[in-house]
This record gives sequence, structure tokens and C-alpha cells, in this order.
Amino acid sequence: MSFLKKFFSGNLVLQIISALILGTVLALISPELGLKAGFLGELFVKALKSVAPILVFVLVIAAIARQNIDAASNMKSIIILYLVGTFAASATAVLASFMFPTKLILPNNTAVVSAPADITSVLKTVVSNMADNPVNALVSANYIGILTWAVMIGIALRVALPETKKVVVDFSDAITKVVQWVIRLAPFGVFGIIASVVAETGIEGFKSYIQLIFVLVGVMLFVALVVNPIIVWFKIRRNPYPLVFTCLRESGVMAFFTRSSAANIPVNMMLSKKLGLREEFYTVSIPIGATINMAGAAITIAVLTLAAVYTLGTQIDLGTALMLSLLATIGACGASGVPGGSLLLIPMAASLFSISNEYASQIVAIGYIIGVIQDSCETALNSSTDVLFTAATDIAERERAGV
Repeated sequence: MSFLKKFFSGNLVLQIISALILGTVLALISPELGLKAGFLGELFVKALKSVAPILVFVLVIAAIARQNIDAASNMKSIIILYLVGTFAASATAVLASFMFPTKLILPNNTAVVSAPADITSVLKTVVSNMADNPVNALVSANYIGILTWAVMIGIALRVALPETKKVVVDFSDAITKVVQWVIRLAPFGVFGIIASVVAETGIEGFKSYIQLIFVLVGVMLFVALVVNPIIVWFKIRRNPYPLVFTCLRESGVMAFFTRSSAANIPVNMMLSKKLGLREEFYTVSIPIGATINMAGAAITIAVLTLAAVYTLGTQIDLGTALMLSLLATIGACGASGVPGGSLLLIPMAASLFSISNEYASQIVAIGYIIGVIQDSCETALNSSTDVLFTAATDIAERERAGV
């Protein structure tokens, strides 16, 4: 019991790093034991596969239901900017994945997928999956159907009594807690996956992971330093970089280490006050941003989904890529606030390409291997953009009003 308490209260990042090292060492010393340790990775992937459908369903319902209709209408401009920024990030990630396609080496790569012929076949599949029975959608991990029903139920619950909404939000928090328990087991899963991959492929297996990290971090830097400044310039019509660098320095750096947009809300509140923004504006926009402004999550979903597609040798056209960008944007808005929460939405995006839930869950597990870097950069981008877009919107509105 003492060991379990220390383990579950320990630093997850350090535990995953230790698992990476131990798994690699074990596989190099004894490939046979490394292959046997792969059983731990299989259990972790199975747990991820089991929890992902219900997580997506509940999170999206709660995210939509908890929005106050009047507050949402008053915050229309900032919400639009959040969504535009998230879509721009996902589109940039798709473009970068086209330019630098990444193929991964996965344990037990036995998944079978039929490539979509064109955008018409993709749209037919999407519409068909949208009409699926909600119970069957959950059981079969039909994420298009899950997302459709979750959005409709969430919209219907927006007019429900506050007490009803609280029950929905509490249930969402309970599911999130279960996900946190699963994620705490990531070191064991990472140990098993790395041990089996290195045992099968040697150190060569790390090359694809390194390329994946470069693509992810490269896209996030490009969005932070090029895409977001362009969006802000269109909003305030002046040099955006002083504001961009301030947000990255005072919000992004802290979020990099906390790895939680929600935990960084107080930091963003203080920074907004320091920037002289209207208190009645940023006290609402910052919490909303921590929920739906998820550019980093959209990048992660798009890049890892396309890595799965390229690994299977599937070719996609421009129309399908646009569909992925939209789906990554919607999925990112409902991403869980826990570290690595965006990874659990990858199966939803992968379902667009008829990729099995089992195969997509292996990609999620790979995400936890690189998550030490990926999740920190993702959260830094997400959180700093909350303040950046809030400041840009507030400045633009005050200048328009002549204040």
C-alpha cells in the first residue's frame, strides 16, 4: 500500500521517462523478456480503447450543456476567434503532415483498414455513421455517431435546469477521474510498449517517434509564431509580436510545466489584469478558452491521426483532409483537461478513415510515449493563446468603441 501511494502521488513525467529507459534497457539485454513485457502495453492499450468512447460522449455533452446561452451570445466574438484559431491550427497540422509524412512502428500491427476511395465515399460513411443507434455507437466505438448524439443531447440540455446541468457536469468529472486513473498506469504501458518495440526492431524503432515529435513541435511553434500573429494582426491591425511574446513568456512557460490549461487559469487571469483588459470580459473568456480554445490539441489529433493513415499506406485527398481538420477542431473543443486528454480523441478522428478502434488505441499509446514533450508544448500553446485572443478581442472592441 505504501508503494502504491508513492506511485500514484509521484511525478508522472518522471515515471514515464523512467519507464522509457527501463523498457529500452530490458529489451537490449533480453529481447525475449522485452517481448513478454509487451503484455503490459497490450493491457494499457485495451484500457484506453475501453474508456475513450464514453469519455468523448460525456465530455462533449457536458461542454455544450454547461454553456450559458446569454453568456455565449455576449462572448460571440471571442468564441469565433477561438474556433478560427483552432481550425487554422488543425489545417496547418494537416498540411505539415502532407509535407512530412510519418510512418510509425507499432507493436502487434495487425489492423486492417480499407482506404476511402474519394471524398464522396467519406461523406457517405460519415452520414451513415451519424445515423447509428447511440447505444450501438458506444459499443462499437463509432465516434462519428457518438459525436453526433453528444452534440444533439448537449444542445438540448442547454435549456435544462441548473441542477440537471450540474448532474451532467458531475458525471463528466467522474469519467475524467476514471481517465486519470487509467493515465496513471501509463508508465507500465509505456514500459511494455517500448520493451516490445525495441525487442522487435532495435533502436531503429525510435526514429519514427523522433520524427513525429519534430513534426508536432514544429507545427506548434509555427502556429504560435506565424499563424496566431497573423490572426491577431487581422483583429488589431498592428504589430502583434509584442503581445505574442508576452503571452508566450508569462503564460506559455508556466503552462509548459503545469501541463494543464485549467491549472493555468489563475496565471492567465493575472496576466490579463496586467495587460489592462476589462475584468468583466477576461473573467469569462479565459475559463471558456481553457475549455474550447485547443489549438495544440487539434494539432496533436490531426498529426497522430495522419501518422496512423500513413503507417497503413492509405492515401487521402484534399476533401478528406478538410474533413479531418473540421473533426479535429470539434474534437479538440471537447478535449479532457487532464494531461494527455487530447490523445484519447484520436480514435474519433481515425474513424473517419475506417481505422479500427484497436489500431487507433495503439497510436494513442504511442502518444503517451512522446507525451513528455508533446503534452507540455500543446498546453503551452493552448493556454498562451487563451490570453492572446482575449487581449486581441478586447483591444479591438475598445478601439472600435473609441474607449
